[in-house]
Amino acid sequence: MIQPRTLKGFRDYLPETMMPREECMQIARRVFRRYGFAPIDTPTLEYMEILGGKGSEETDRQMYRFTDHGGREVGMRFDLTVPLARFAAQHIGVLGTPFKRYHIAPVWRGENTQAGRYREFVQCDFDTIGTESVVADTEAVVVIDDLLRSLGFERFRIHLNNRQILSGLLEHLGLLQASVPVLRALDKLAKIGPDAVAEEMRSTAGVSDAQAQSVLKLAELSGTTEETLAALPSVTGGNPTAAAGIERLRAIVRGAQAAGVAEGRIRLDVGIARGLDYYTGVVFETFLDDLPGIGSVCSGGRYDNLAELYTKQHLPGVGASLGLDRLLAAMEQLKMLPETRTPAPVFIPYFDAERIDDYLRIAAAVRAGGIGAELYPEPKKLGQQLKYADSRGFRVAVIAGGRELDAGRVQVKNLQHKIATDVDFTPEAPEALLDAIRQVIDLSEATLLA
Repeated sequence: MIQPRTLKGFRDYLPETMMPREECMQIARRVFRRYGFAPIDTPTLEYMEILGGKGSEETDRQMYRFTDHGGREVGMRFDLTVPLARFAAQHIGVLGTPFKRYHIAPVWRGENTQAGRYREFVQCDFDTIGTESVVADTEAVVVIDDLLRSLGFERFRIHLNNRQILSGLLEHLGLLQASVPVLRALDKLAKIGPDAVAEEMRSTAGVSDAQAQSVLKLAELSGTTEETLAALPSVTGGNPTAAAGIERLRAIVRGAQAAGVAEGRIRLDVGIARGLDYYTGVVFETFLDDLPGIGSVCSGGRYDNLAELYTKQHLPGVGASLGLDRLLAAMEQLKMLPETRTPAPVFIPYFDAERIDDYLRIAAAVRAGGIGAELYPEPKKLGQQLKYADSRGFRVAVIAGGRELDAGRVQVKNLQHKIATDVDFTPEAPEALLDAIRQVIDLSEATLLA
């Protein structure tokens, strides 16, 4: 016998996990479409020359790669942004600019596993390609806010920074050529602390103690949005690149609030660098107030030079990615997921073996009314079937024996509160049955997460 098991870092999804997972993806699709983002898809495998050296040394190490049977060096995508840059370079002549896309698909990284973090995981990305406008940056913040609220969250913060500010400071310090190792070290600030970050800067980028402290002084700025914006010019030495980044941050915050993002929802966090090398401007990370330790659940930023690796056409981009698996792990901890193993709210017991056609008619009438229903397949005792219904999380049972069916009556039972109501029913006139079910189930609930 072969032992049934999954690879480390990978997982199976049972119905009670898969249903809210699919529902979250559907909510994300609705939000993205509201802003004009169109769906695309790209292959799981790309040529290694497309993927390699585009994210960071870490993503290169974590990438699943191999030589296929044709002798080609290929890799499995580690995110959805690098394939997008290739996609845009290849198809932009047909797509035109600006091009707004969303992509919901699995990616793979051979990283250490932890809570909410796997080696195969789904990202829900949205991006705008072909414009450097601050409007696109601002809209990314607005979409993140809309997306988290649509998923049922209210207590979260969108942390915002601009790599231009960090680049301006490095330029002021004479460290611009060392920006990649400095920013990689800075991205670890929350995990390893300032002393370890300073040591990594010294060892990997050759910075002096004074230079490391200047970078950390910027990263550790805190206060209100206005206080942080006011302090940045002096901390960055009046550098013009940093000044442009500061003004862009100010415009993004102002525009997001004009678009309805609640005051206080955005936090300027000038220590955010993001670990991927392709970011050039604004960067985002989103943290849940009730579970800050789980990490960012929606991150991204502006990458104006990534597509130039594949085309001479200038194709700047900005976007963000919702980490679906990490978010679902948070929702599970916060008790936001329903305890159900069925997508159909109505259960129809089959316990009179001679009346199967009648049960089929009841099920058909309920489904025709726009309500999901499951008919039990075997004529077992009613108690056994109701125990099954409870274990699956059904909301309503429609119960009828031979006498009730002959009389044109059925019983609608609220399985949560154990309350039953008798109603009239015939296949030609199912309205009373449907109304009774709707009184138990609020069909205005668009999601399983309500």
